[in-house]
Amino acid sequence: MAALSEGIEIEVAGQQLAGTFLTPDTKVPGVLFIHGWGGSQRFDLARAKGIAALGCICLTFDLRGHAATQACQREVSRDDNLRDVMAAYDRLAAHPSLDTGSVAVVGSSYGGYLAAILSSLRRVRWLALHVPALYRDDEWLLPKNQLNRETLRAYRSGRVEPEENRALAACATFPGDVLIVESEHDTYIPHSTIMSYRAAFRRSHSLTHRIVDGADHALSDKASQRAYTSILVNWITEMVMGARMGVPRVVP
Repeated sequence: MAALSEGIEIEVAGQQLAGTFLTPDTKVPGVLFIHGWGGSQRFDLARAKGIAALGCICLTFDLRGHAATQACQREVSRDDNLRDVMAAYDRLAAHPSLDTGSVAVVGSSYGGYLAAILSSLRRVRWLALHVPALYRDDEWLLPKNQLNRETLRAYRSGRVEPEENRALAACATFPGDVLIVESEHDTYIPHSTIMSYRAAFRRSHSLTHRIVDGADHALSDKASQRAYTSILVNWITEMVMGARMGVPRVVP
């Protein structure tokens, strides 16, 4: 099924964020992609096109402080970007072809952190977290560029409980299906952070954890990119096809 591509703008706090709708011809599930800090929607476009071809409406977009709004990056806080994510979700949910009960959110790194929080604020059925980052709850309104990296590194190196963190608290109440993708040689997001996320999903319907062998945080080499794409597309396919056919999920 061929996807139709439409450039859009998402208005947040007086600024216009560039986005791209990839839409099939029939009413179908939706997938919202959230890129990482310092990235852009370009990271997700190729995967979104492949998933749109399965029969999904996919929305990629640029967070505030990135791409066309890069100039304001030093002033952007997590609160600002969460508002961006909610606005993007609402734009996707308003699409006339969308099945509002079948929305997947795919977040990478910082985008994974925002995706986890979004799941407690909007209706999300499937949640895919690629090397999800973790941040302390304090200094929420501080520009993200001003967060202390050494403090973050120490925080991520230990076990964090859902009761201590907003993103993990959202994970603890999430009832849908979850995919967590870890990079074997990630120097930014340690295994301990991945395990904090994994342990937080106490109520999830299913939980799939995959590790991309040899990959770094940014998926710098083509082989790692292909491996992640395969994992994500296969998982989305399983979720979407199972939902369409009304097949009960088998949880190991």
